Amino acid sequence: RLSAPSSPPPASAPVGSYSAVTHLGRASPLPASPADAVLDTVPNPHPGRMYVARFVVPEFTSICPVTGQPDFAHVVIDYVPGERLVESKALKLYLHSFRNHGDFHEACTVSIGLKIAEAAKPVFLRVGGYWFPRGGIPIDVFYQTGELPKGVWLPEQGVAPYRGRG
Repeated sequence: RLSAPSSPPPASAPVGSYSAVTHLGRASPLPASPADAVLDTVPNPHPGRMYVARFVVPEFTSICPVTGQPDFAHVVIDYVPGERLVESKALKLYLHSFRNHGDFHEACTVSIGLKIAEAAKPVFLRVGGYWFPRGGIPIDVFYQTGELPKGVWLPEQGVAPYRGRG
């Protein structure tokens, strides 16, 4: 049996700053669709500092809108936060809501970027969707908004191009 931590949030984030989150600290059902998902944000504890936060989703799944077959991708999300951070539990639930959602690879990848950009208003955002082959063709989709601030180190996404048996 786990109990809640007894220490308060850091001084840079007053207790009231977390009261608006939908998922964190409570049971949350999986959203029925990406459109139904709520992507919570929390205050950035280092506003004004330029740094990169990365989420890696090695087992992203969605459904082909034509065949109903599952599609699989490795998704990498890099962003330079502004005033808000993407809350990771809400992001996880949002991304899992694609599991029963029928859409093309391009639509899924760009939708992820648009939802994050709208919710968190990052200084810079890059989403790489590295989709496994369907019909013999892998599809890699990239979405970016904003310019990478000067002096910020952005590592490569680290996903090798699909090579098959080559």
